[in-house]
Amino acid sequence: MFLLYSFLYTISFVIMSPLFLFRRKKYASGFKQRLGNIPELKQDERAVVWIHCVSVGETNAARSLVDEIIEKYPHFRIVISTTTRTGHDLANKLFSDQADRIFYFPFDWRFAVRKSLRRINPKVILVFETEIWLNFFREAYKGGARVLIVNGRLSEKSVKRYSWIQNTMKRVLNYIDLALMQDHKSAKRMIQLGIRSSKVKVTGNMKFDQVVGESESDLSTYLKERFGISEVAPLVVAASTHSPEEKIILDAFKEVWKKSSEQLPRLLIAPRHPERFDEVEALIRKTGFDWVRRTEEESGRDKVAEVILLDSIGELRDVYPMAEIVFMGGSLIPHGGQSFLEPAINVKPIFTGFYTMNFDEIARKFVEHEALIQLPELKDEELAAELIRTLEDLLKNKNKRDQLGKRAFNLMIENSGATEKTIEFLHPFLKSKAEKIKTIK
Repeated sequence: MFLLYSFLYTISFVIMSPLFLFRRKKYASGFKQRLGNIPELKQDERAVVWIHCVSVGETNAARSLVDEIIEKYPHFRIVISTTTRTGHDLANKLFSDQADRIFYFPFDWRFAVRKSLRRINPKVILVFETEIWLNFFREAYKGGARVLIVNGRLSEKSVKRYSWIQNTMKRVLNYIDLALMQDHKSAKRMIQLGIRSSKVKVTGNMKFDQVVGESESDLSTYLKERFGISEVAPLVVAASTHSPEEKIILDAFKEVWKKSSEQLPRLLIAPRHPERFDEVEALIRKTGFDWVRRTEEESGRDKVAEVILLDSIGELRDVYPMAEIVFMGGSLIPHGGQSFLEPAINVKPIFTGFYTMNFDEIARKFVEHEALIQLPELKDEELAAELIRTLEDLLKNKNKRDQLGKRAFNLMIENSGATEKTIEFLHPFLKSKAEKIKTIK
């Protein structure tokens, strides 16, 4: 079955490579590293913890865990891998002083996986959220590394996809020593796929911990001053947007502008994928709004632009403190939504579209506590009308904005603590400095 999987993986790679390597450039960065050509990690008396984060969200969530491991287990050193370029850039920004190596995760070919494992020689591998790679898990297990999923999340859609290879998944999942899941639904789904129930624990979501206690950053202050953000012209942030959400938001924003008699709001759009920055700029141009791009040189236009395009990587978290309202993207379409926990910890009123399946349990909890506005399932004109109505209502009602933000923040605090629980379960794997480290051959 593993040979068949590797064959199908290769065929899929060949078919999809024009899209991902050349057009979207999603995997073009660090191509040699993805083939296992990672600079060899020189061995010393410390063992290695390999932490894998797919992209920006997982990388941000890893911050509290990295801090805890460094503080409590100094006999370990940390290496961090990512899948996407945006995740890689953020990892370098956040962990350059803490990690001994930051690199791209290997393609799931046996030769690339084995070469990577050989050069890093990890004792413990912590895989964030939803990454299940058959060859990687198998080779890590064979090499003697302890493999754990942390902050695990598994959607119903993923379960249906993996069920096509149920027997193989059962074998692969039991190469895992422990699966620490965000919620009980994800835990049940893991067990449904075949992992032994004794290996599954629920720890909560570390993203609740990621920014608790942080204040406005220097970058936030700079951006606020550069773009002249103030309550006089409240800033609406459209975060992590996907196509065609930008057009939907821009059209709604234009209608809100026409009806505004007092405070004319400003809009900041942060597309989810960097390769779409130019495409979104073209959409903004067509609206007739005055606009600027974040990466352009500073100019007098910055303070008067009606629309700001955040065409940078890893800065969205620094934008939230400036926002008056946050729309979380990926939710007007059946993508499943992006995490809205960062604006919540910044005490911001948040609204989303109907499609929040990627975070269904969290979204349901926020809606139940009136800490999130979720639009109903609507299409075309009805969706546009509801979007306009929601924006107008929030812009006119400061008290409602304040209450939404406070309830979101309080939920964040109430649900924090996942990092501490995770460390408790990791302790048996990290506690012994004296254990012999098995070399991967």
